[in-house]
Amino acid sequence: MLSERQMERIEPFFPLAHGVPRMDDQRVLSGIVYVIRNGLQWKDAPKAYGPHKTLYNRFIRWSRLGVFDRIFVTLTEQASRSKRLMIDATHLKAHRTSASLLKKGLFPAISDGQKAA
Repeated sequence: MLSERQMERIEPFFPLAHGVPRMDDQRVLSGIVYVIRNGLQWKDAPKAYGPHKTLYNRFIRWSRLGVFDRIFVTLTEQASRSKRLMIDATHLKAHRTSASLLKKGLFPAISDGQKAA
């Protein structure tokens, strides 16, 4: 989970709640970070972070409002070391059927050039 100190730095960027009080921002934001960091689907988020639908909806809504963009820009400006913030979120996912390609002979374990030698 995000610490109290971390939350204090980014809390001013959160939109104000209108009407019904929303679920704890620290809990939800920690859940969003957990899902993205681990490359999970929203439905696989641990229950400790709240309902997965809440995590997804908050992420989508705040992304469209530019909340995360403003947080990153401000944190980058506050960092005296660099004027750039680079985030590498590259990951690859294999289709669930890709594991069976080797068994079916559709993806040879040894190339034809190695077999001939």
